[in-house]
Amino acid sequence: MPRKAKAGGKLKLKTHKATSKRFRLTGAGKLVRTKGGKSHLRRNTSKRTKALLAETVEVKGSKIIKNVKVLAPNMEH
Repeated sequence: MPRKAKAGGKLKLKTHKATSKRFRLTGAGKLVRTKGGKSHLRRNTSKRTKALLAETVEVKGSKIIKNVKVLAPNMEH
């Protein structure tokens, strides 16, 4: 998606919406994500596995964290 230039010639920073919906920052500044595989075909999975899918996981890869910061520069905190 091309960025729209303002009147002053600067580019406007836009948040990648899919990234902002998948990741969030904690109060301590850590990047966390939700687990996938929760939408359908869950009938055969155990209750324990389904409960574990509800947890959020800290993102550890430095490249992924860097990419998220580029895609969502206006993320809170």
